[in-house]
Amino acid sequence: MAVSTPSSGSVRPGLGRLCRVLSAAALALAVALGGMAFAANNSVQGAKKDDGGYDVDAPTAILVEASTGSVLYEKNADELRAPSSMMKLMTVELVFRALQQGDIKLTDQYQVSENAWRKGGAPAGNSTMFAEIHSRIAVEDLLRGAIVQSGNDACMVFAEALGGGERGFAELLTKRARELGLAKSTFANSNGLPDPGNKMSVRELARLARHLIQTYPEFYKIFGEREFTWNKIRQTNRNPLLTMLDGADGLKTGYTKEGGYGMVGSAVQNGMRLIVVINGVEDIDDRASEAKKLLEWGFRNFESRALFNPQDAVGYAKVFGGESRSVKLTSTEPVRVMVQKNGSDKLIARIVYSGPVRAPIGPGQPIGVIKVWRGGNLAVEMPLQAAEAVATGTTMQRAVDGASELVIGLIRAGVEKL
Repeated sequence: MAVSTPSSGSVRPGLGRLCRVLSAAALALAVALGGMAFAANNSVQGAKKDDGGYDVDAPTAILVEASTGSVLYEKNADELRAPSSMMKLMTVELVFRALQQGDIKLTDQYQVSENAWRKGGAPAGNSTMFAEIHSRIAVEDLLRGAIVQSGNDACMVFAEALGGGERGFAELLTKRARELGLAKSTFANSNGLPDPGNKMSVRELARLARHLIQTYPEFYKIFGEREFTWNKIRQTNRNPLLTMLDGADGLKTGYTKEGGYGMVGSAVQNGMRLIVVINGVEDIDDRASEAKKLLEWGFRNFESRALFNPQDAVGYAKVFGGESRSVKLTSTEPVRVMVQKNGSDKLIARIVYSGPVRAPIGPGQPIGVIKVWRGGNLAVEMPLQAAEAVATGTTMQRAVDGASELVIGLIRAGVEKL
């Protein structure tokens, strides 16, 4: 079992952030994993995947375990591409949220404008729920039209009702995406029809899918519905995984000439839910088969291991001006990570916080995060909090801490000039 501390080169100068691997946390983690190697490595943050020899043909792909957000596989996961109809997930998130907050009701009815009918309905020749011009449709039916039938017209009706039109609705989508931590996604319309302004990565699509599953379980069930009939026209769900893989229950496919074929899928087997996203595939059949194979590989090769239980001491953060020089850090939730069943994974953990933390500190005060890498993948990131209170120290203690930080600052400044 190897334990090493990252050099100062692993932290970008000028950010004032401390990134430490603590010996106690390293020891606890290694024991929890039965002696699995545990080491800090400055190159890990630049790595993009550790797939144990597995690969997919899709240009961009990611596989995520839903409960922890642990990344099991990734390939060009941050590359921005046209999301096509997969972007509709952002539209339905906005509707789900409005329903959850009580701003709208499932029984509310919105009118189908000539614009929505002509550009998103039957005359357009694209995916549609076949909404009739000037008809009024309940929110509940529009949701099924957007999700099950991938109706562009349904999404445009939502855009006009909630955002005043495509441009205003796209601004709402971008604002909401930033609130969800989707920092790179951009939107130009409600439905993913070709536009240079529509860009998402498979990583952010996976994060969005995970959010939908965890936040809106009562609405998420719609994604698993096999068919929907509107205007006397029956359409089956466009997601092929629903009939190809046991436990599959979502989410969305997409295609444009610019983006290629893509899919956001999810399935549950033996109590474990995985989320897969691929994009840029050239063949429609390959899209389904690649997504299915990646999910099956994940279910076959990974299992969940507990690293720390709630309230376990994960590590300690340095304190400035306190009666104690450090504060114990804990997590309110179990810190779990997905590891390969064959036990070949090497885990790397770092506790990241802005510090030293200035006293006084209250119990439960957010301090930082623990990040655990499995090979080159960031497997899990969990917030940490102070387990105890630390009162302000004496004048002498504060003076000593101040002098210590001054010396450290001078040393850092000298190193940066070298």
